[in-house]
Amino acid sequence: MQDWCVVLFLAHAVLSCSSLMTDPTFEEWRIKYSRVYYNQTELVFRRSVWEKNLRLVSTHNQEASAGKHSFTLGMNHLADMTTEEINEKLNGLKLEEPLDFGNYTFKNLSGLSIPQSVDWRTSGLVSPVRDQGLCGSCWAFSSLGALEGQMKKQTGILVPLSPQNLLDCSTADGNLGCRGGYITKAYSYVIRNRGVDSESFYPYEHQNGKCRYSVKGKAGRCSKFHVLPRGDERALQAIVASVGPVSVAVNAMLPSFHKYKGGLYSEPDCNPTLINHAVLVVGYGAAAGRDYWLVKNSWGTAWGEAGFIRIARNQKNLCGIASLAVYPTL
Repeated sequence: MQDWCVVLFLAHAVLSCSSLMTDPTFEEWRIKYSRVYYNQTELVFRRSVWEKNLRLVSTHNQEASAGKHSFTLGMNHLADMTTEEINEKLNGLKLEEPLDFGNYTFKNLSGLSIPQSVDWRTSGLVSPVRDQGLCGSCWAFSSLGALEGQMKKQTGILVPLSPQNLLDCSTADGNLGCRGGYITKAYSYVIRNRGVDSESFYPYEHQNGKCRYSVKGKAGRCSKFHVLPRGDERALQAIVASVGPVSVAVNAMLPSFHKYKGGLYSEPDCNPTLINHAVLVVGYGAAAGRDYWLVKNSWGTAWGEAGFIRIARNQKNLCGIASLAVYPTL
């Protein structure tokens, strides 16, 4: 009897694994995102995580169709990862504690004419969306995104800058490569180093490497950086309008952020005090009477609206969008 139980258990396991391998929805997703698992145990685990996320996405989107949400979710390339994994591996922003704003300066906002909407993509100040991969390098992509915009304004040419340069070479400034870093200390490195290389000269590798900066590849520089008043969305709007893209920090801890597909991200549970991810504000506007920030992420074009997200604006600093806003000057 015991032997028969073992045989039945093994048969059930084989059939279960077989069904996993032939499920067209899961297989289509795996093929689309080139997901490869190294053994059956990992396959089963990733499939279970994927199914859990699928239920979450389906439920949310049904509620969105009924008018309960202003945004939709999708099964993107992160759909087989847990919330904890994403937060650990992708959200690498570190915060100075306490951050002494008295040490920094920001532009006088009085007398500025602030337009109702801005999208710096249309002016060529925003480089193509890239994918940081499983490396906590958001701080490097975000800080360099703002610097790219300032270089374009001065030179007339948009040159993507090298996050890998920052990963490999700014550890002396306090950054930790793929284990995380600081927006402010990214600029400190560029100032100290008197430059940063281009992406084409110093390409991204999704991992830490040996520093190989060369002045031959230098494509960006800055002399100062400026930190805006904490939580002041009006100040952030004024600077985005008058200066260009701004490096900011947000709360990217929630599953709804990880699986965001489109629409106005107005998540009431997005605590503004729990910022952990660096992104780039490239504009702002309003749709259907609701204000939003236009934000560039570094999770590839499969995420969000081709790599961008619209976060609700003027909703008590939702997700901490204005809690740490920094921009460089040349």
